[in-house]
Amino acid sequence: MAQKSVAAIHDISGFGRCSLTVALPLLSAAGIQTSVIPTAVLSTCTGEFKGNTFHDLTRDIEPIAEHWKREGLQFDAIYTGYMCNASQVYSVMSALGYIKSNNTFLLVDPVMGDNGKLYSGFSVSFTGYMLRLCQKADIITPNITEAALLAGMPYMDGACSEEYVQKLATTLYERTRAKIVLTGVSFEKKKIGVAIFDGNEITYFFTEKQPASFHSTGDVFASVLTAALLSGRSLKAAAQVAVNFTAGCIRQTIEDKANPKFGVNFEQQIPNLIKYLQ
Repeated sequence: MAQKSVAAIHDISGFGRCSLTVALPLLSAAGIQTSVIPTAVLSTCTGEFKGNTFHDLTRDIEPIAEHWKREGLQFDAIYTGYMCNASQVYSVMSALGYIKSNNTFLLVDPVMGDNGKLYSGFSVSFTGYMLRLCQKADIITPNITEAALLAGMPYMDGACSEEYVQKLATTLYERTRAKIVLTGVSFEKKKIGVAIFDGNEITYFFTEKQPASFHSTGDVFASVLTAALLSGRSLKAAAQVAVNFTAGCIRQTIEDKANPKFGVNFEQQIPNLIKYLQ
């Protein structure tokens, strides 16, 4: 099988496991040629670090994509993550016009918030801009907070009802026409996982919920989901791989008693990713 390729459009932190410092090694380990368009450069990830440097690269996004088009570069997938502001969302959508072909699938991780709140620096109006990007996607991977914002529904804290998750997924599908992979789904205290809605039926995959939470597990999940899809898995099978791998990274980090500020230890779990994708 010919080597697959992906263009990853995310920010990059000098220190910390998130965004491109997660996506690039995981996709590459899966045997996928990975090209990047950085949306911003930060000194550290923003989870629990304060006072980090931040350099917005919005004005570079379209020129990079335009250059790639002139060079005749083509991609099997485009995978987007954090966007700094509304202008950057528009720049990314313009960039898609240069590098997305009819055979390229677009996976959007609509990074905006968690625990019922938008991340710092985002206004409510940003949700509308992100929705427009999601409407161009083939697959989106929101958490419960992001899905509620995009669907225009109230956020439900804690364990959700199955009825609520189904309504969230179907409403979001109707608004975007993208396949939905909803992360952070939990119907009971000891289980957490994902809900997949392809427009016809909803499927769930769960794993044991650990007594700790870490920033950027969504980046790990979406990166592995993309890798598994490009490796020929169906959406359901790819989601199962991503759930299992992310859970393994969390368990490894807890066993290591590592500083949670640094994100999850995905590096030492890469051999398992390769096994999952064989």
